[in-house]
Amino acid sequence: MDETLEQLRYPIGRYTTPAQHTPELLKSWIADIEMLPNILEASIENLDAHQLKTPYRPDGWNVEEVVHHVADSHLNAYIRLKLALTEDNPTIKPYREHLWAMLPDVINVPVNVSITFLHALTRRWVCLLDNMRPEEWERTYFHPEHNRSVPLWDMTAMYAWHGKHHAEHILNLRRSMNW
Repeated sequence: MDETLEQLRYPIGRYTTPAQHTPELLKSWIADIEMLPNILEASIENLDAHQLKTPYRPDGWNVEEVVHHVADSHLNAYIRLKLALTEDNPTIKPYREHLWAMLPDVINVPVNVSITFLHALTRRWVCLLDNMRPEEWERTYFHPEHNRSVPLWDMTAMYAWHGKHHAEHILNLRRSMNW
């Protein structure tokens, strides 16, 4: 893959599963998740309709689609967390993100609705994460597309990365367009 395209696709680098988790790392990942709605909200502040429809890279999602995607993705993460906390290694349902981005709730609903939704969702999600017992971080769900069980500490690290990854897409676009 072209190095420039790789940088546009993965502005903070690709996700890699941490070798371990510590209470300090967990707190850091939870803080990243908790701050995301505010970061996304600030990243789209004062953008007009045309700017919101601008893709962050060639053949990439536009700003609105990125924000709606983050809401969809983090909703799925929250549900996966609750499933893993209440069932033994449940098999989760993957979804086709690119098709979700083409549904009417992404096309027709203002982006601020997803920002508001993310604020509410994140408050509940962080409440669960903040109140997990040490042994609960080892609970897992099974991801059939990756053919592996994912521990909740790894899921938390990944979604902390995921939010920063997409926020950086928007921030990089703003910088490159001088918005």
